[in-house]
Amino acid sequence: MRLMTEAKLPGLALAVIQEGQVIDVKAYGLRDVEQAAPLRTDTVMYGASLTKLVFGYLVMQLVDEGVLELDTPIERYLKKPLPEFKKYEDLASDPRWKQLTPRMLLSHSPGFPNFRFVNPDGKLDFKFAPGARYAYSGEGINLLQFVLEDAGLGLDAGQELQRRVFDRFGMTRTSMVWRDDFAPNVTTGYDKDGVAKEHHQRGSVRAAGSMDTTIEDYAKFLAGLMRGEGLSAKARAEMLSAQLAIPWARQFPTLSEETDPRNQDIGLSAGLGMVLFKDHSGPAFFKGGHDDHTDNFALCLERGKRCIVLLSNSVKGPKVFPPLVEAVLGPTDMPWRWEYDLSAVK
Repeated sequence: MRLMTEAKLPGLALAVIQEGQVIDVKAYGLRDVEQAAPLRTDTVMYGASLTKLVFGYLVMQLVDEGVLELDTPIERYLKKPLPEFKKYEDLASDPRWKQLTPRMLLSHSPGFPNFRFVNPDGKLDFKFAPGARYAYSGEGINLLQFVLEDAGLGLDAGQELQRRVFDRFGMTRTSMVWRDDFAPNVTTGYDKDGVAKEHHQRGSVRAAGSMDTTIEDYAKFLAGLMRGEGLSAKARAEMLSAQLAIPWARQFPTLSEETDPRNQDIGLSAGLGMVLFKDHSGPAFFKGGHDDHTDNFALCLERGKRCIVLLSNSVKGPKVFPPLVEAVLGPTDMPWRWEYDLSAVK
């Protein structure tokens, strides 16, 4: 609580996993400051980009089953050329879309900006050749969802995630869209100035980040992933294998070309739905998730199948993440400098 008070962090939920089992789940502070409502371990919180790791797990199940191949161009799964779908008509004059594969989309190397709305004209375009480098892209993740759904395989991502992930792990208070039964116990988010924002009731499935969850539920999923449940050993190994090196000094802005030689020292690289590095204890991976009113973080060490999950209802969460991770997991080689600009979190 001392760290939270110093950071002016309203609420924080924490889970600890060891040997692939959830051994501790706690919640601290408030889910809503104005109502003085306490945060609980079953309080629904916005998962943000932690959704991407869950989606990657789903995709690897489909790979296991032969429904999808990571290196088959998505063109082969489409009912018609991608630019003929209105959502992707911006790519009509650029044939590089034909080079895109599920592996590129999951490893954040399709060549897209994070989201098209960051472009002045709001249109989707390629910033570099597909597969050429890492650049975080929610557009790429959402395109892979589009391939699974509207454009080709005829799946329903929301239903598949419910059946294959949420039901499998008993995640009863997790959903890709808003559920009315969440309303009595859900977080309010807080921006950098402490201004409140009511929880966004998302009405459509977005693989890049529409998931609502609880600390209890997400810990169940992560523990299952650490145990390898639901995936073949081959698929899990592929998911957690280095797809391409990340030399860039920080995750955002996504197209920055500033490099940091320390990344090579720890083997910082893209996995399929997460980021990998070589901790002194052995292989490790992490995934963050944030917006202007939320910040979440998960870090896992393969040795001992140990993880920590941190969910906060404020962008000030990262101020307490490093010391909490060290307190739970001990010293790690986690590249905080790459994941967060901690100097900007005041």
